[in-house]
Amino acid sequence: MSLCLYGGILIGLSYAVRKEVFAPVALPCIALLTIIFIWGIGLLVENMEYVPSDKTREQPLGKPGLILSNTILPSGTVIVLLQGPAEPNGSRVVATPGKPMLYQSEFAGKNLSIANLPPAPFINDCPWFLKSLAIDLRLNAQLLWQHMDDGLLPFLMHTGSLVFLLCSLMFILRFSAWPLVDMFLGCLAFRGILSLEIFFHTPEMQEVFASFLQNRLPLSIVVPLIFCGVALLIYLYTLLVYLIKGRYSYGN
Repeated sequence: MSLCLYGGILIGLSYAVRKEVFAPVALPCIALLTIIFIWGIGLLVENMEYVPSDKTREQPLGKPGLILSNTILPSGTVIVLLQGPAEPNGSRVVATPGKPMLYQSEFAGKNLSIANLPPAPFINDCPWFLKSLAIDLRLNAQLLWQHMDDGLLPFLMHTGSLVFLLCSLMFILRFSAWPLVDMFLGCLAFRGILSLEIFFHTPEMQEVFASFLQNRLPLSIVVPLIFCGVALLIYLYTLLVYLIKGRYSYGN
């Protein structure tokens, strides 16, 4: 859900900038369609458990001594499961063409030195920024599910303020004449908003908000108010820049 939210707004804003759609018309349309889309996805996923599944009977795969071979390449490696498919990681006999048969008391994946096999590539080789992005998207999805479970009003309040803030960053997609560069800058800006959202919802920050407000405001509306306030400042700045540019061009 979080990927659909951020990705949908980014693609919508990029399309509106490229097609030069009037911003006061494009922004409400993008925001409304994104909220409806996210809410629809949530309802669809929530009701998937009521969809009847096609029940099929499991066929037995074989008995002890099951032989596994490649039907496309008959001259390839053959594996004999001595304990059958019930214990696929148990003892086995591996017959490789050109090599003597090898008996393995356990699955070779547990100890690759038994079969003298190289380790699988790309194990724990993912860059940290991709891991952190995946973690933040998962946490954001959990927040969206939590607000959706709380009811329609908390979901609209949280998602609406977030969409309102993200749509205010439309000016970033006008920095360059190259659409890919603008898209990259938009991705960086949205990545910052995602990190900020996760940071504001951490227990430590919630305790800071609670101690600062002293029950003057509910904690559930603090983050939406911050997002709306920042978005209003950005909209005001964008409007002033637009008016100044229009007056300058009119004067010339």
